[in-house]
Amino acid sequence: MKKIFYLLFVLTAIWSCNSNERVSKEVFDDVNRSMKVKKLSESQILEEAMKWGEEISTEAQTQLIGALQNAIAEKGVEEAIRFCKVQALPILAEVGDKYNVSIRRASNDYRNPEDQVKDYEAEILDAYAYNTENAIKNEPNIQKLDNGEFLLFTKAIQIPNSLCLNCHGEPGKDITDETLKVIEELYPDDKAKGHQIGDLRGMWSIRLPRAEVIKRL
Repeated sequence: MKKIFYLLFVLTAIWSCNSNERVSKEVFDDVNRSMKVKKLSESQILEEAMKWGEEISTEAQTQLIGALQNAIAEKGVEEAIRFCKVQALPILAEVGDKYNVSIRRASNDYRNPEDQVKDYEAEILDAYAYNTENAIKNEPNIQKLDNGEFLLFTKAIQIPNSLCLNCHGEPGKDITDETLKVIEELYPDDKAKGHQIGDLRGMWSIRLPRAEVIKRL
């Protein structure tokens, strides 16, 4: 605002001194740019939040799967489980820091206790569970948090293929005895076994600062 008043003062002074002098086009353009106010509708903001949440969740998923596949290829499933315990959360934190957002996976069938569903996530996760049980397609969702200061992007995580069943399938069928032993050692309260392809594992939960969403528009 101070910049605008200063520029207006300069313009007035110039015109006062000599009405025949013409102020440069650059000065006029600077004033116009300063006075422009970008008006955004709520639907535009929510649409951008949805788009951004999709991009972030896709990047996070790609990084996690890539790291897991490399760990399996290099050291086998058992060591990949150890890798996940140590590296999964830091990978998500790195993605979150990159975009200045908070990103996590939330689940009722958690393996890592850090992934337990929070109160503000529970109703959304229940809706995804209902849809999965009734063969209804799950769609990403946007909810407002903290009076709209944050926008919560959520997206269902479902078992995509047999690779995941090596750690999350049926013990004795999909999960070997060696793998099961490591899971029980690292996660004594594990709830993430017994799944089939297509089952709901949880959801992405990404808190997007509203101010950061608006910056993208």
